[in-house]
Amino acid sequence: MVNVCSTVVDMVKEELPLHEESLVLSEDVKTGLVLVDIINGFCTVGAGNLAPTDPNEQISRMVKESTRLAKVFCEKKWPVFAFLDTHHPDKPEHPYPPHCLVGTEESNLVPSLKWLENESNVTIRRKECIDGFLGAVEEDGSNVFINWVKSNEIKVILVVGICTDICVFDFVASTLSARNRGFLAPLEDVVVYSRACATFDFPNHLARSIKGALAHPQELMHHIGLCMAKGRGAKVVNEVSLHPVEKL
Repeated sequence: MVNVCSTVVDMVKEELPLHEESLVLSEDVKTGLVLVDIINGFCTVGAGNLAPTDPNEQISRMVKESTRLAKVFCEKKWPVFAFLDTHHPDKPEHPYPPHCLVGTEESNLVPSLKWLENESNVTIRRKECIDGFLGAVEEDGSNVFINWVKSNEIKVILVVGICTDICVFDFVASTLSARNRGFLAPLEDVVVYSRACATFDFPNHLARSIKGALAHPQELMHHIGLCMAKGRGAKVVNEVSLHPVEKL
């Protein structure tokens, strides 16, 4: 089964090559870091209905890389925006089972990022929907994310988190549309860091045993999510460094 899945992924990557770039962070270009749903309910083993049941290499790498970036941004006091998926029990999010309920540890940042709550350059937004851009809309129609971009005069956002093809992609797609409409000036580029993104694994042999379930092979959907983001106009990178030569 593993060999078959690997062959399919290789075939897709050959037909949909990504051609990833690199990003150099510099004081000269105002860059903001956006963390999407790096919370226990999606990343910590056994933490909830949508959390991994076993240690997962892709998710662990995403958390590690995201934490490393967050430390750099906070040391330099560069702007950071963190979305936390948080739901009320009487407002289900179909087709997903109850997850990341308000007041539970599921909806909180993973242990390696918990310290962000005390950083002055960090904006935290709890959202009740997949798309963080829509989840940032207030009752008066204002948008916390748009205000963050404008008030910090951000030209580039670097997006990391989970899930590559769901919450990350939806946020990226909406942000690109808003940028194209002129709602996010001075924002110019949306960059997705592939090594700091991840998605979940639900292979076909498991999905077949559950009525109505949809298979979700991790590596395949991660790649497709990145391709879709690039197709919408995002830049996809597999390396992030500090100007002039410092590696993160």
